[in-house]
Amino acid sequence: MSSTRSRAAVAAVVAALVAAGIVVPGLGGDDPDPAPEAPALEAVAIPEGERAEIDRVLATIDSGAPLPYEEDGGTFQNREGLLPDQPLGYYREYTVETPGSPDRGARRLVIGEGGEIYYTDDHYASFREIDPEEFR
Repeated sequence: MSSTRSRAAVAAVVAALVAAGIVVPGLGGDDPDPAPEAPALEAVAIPEGERAEIDRVLATIDSGAPLPYEEDGGTFQNREGLLPDQPLGYYREYTVETPGSPDRGARRLVIGEGGEIYYTDDHYASFREIDPEEFR
């Protein structure tokens, strides 16, 4: 096999691998600065008492009834960068009452325009994505 044919065969294999999304080290396909992936969200079960309160907040949102805090429905800016990057205004935040707290407490729902729902019980230090079907 001639060197021209060998190079053509190698080029065809490399092209097929690239088209399939496979990166072959040393063949120029490595990205030295890959885009950072969004952090993995915790897959921790939500305690029953919190689940009931989340359900109540979601039912209130769905009904269109007024929410208890003026901040509810406001833009969540994702300053912590823990949720997938989206344009400003994509996410809205809602209070999930924290028993015994003299103010809004630490619990929030953050809802994206695409219907995704995230829950934090530690005032945005971590999030769990929740399945809306489990609550609605």
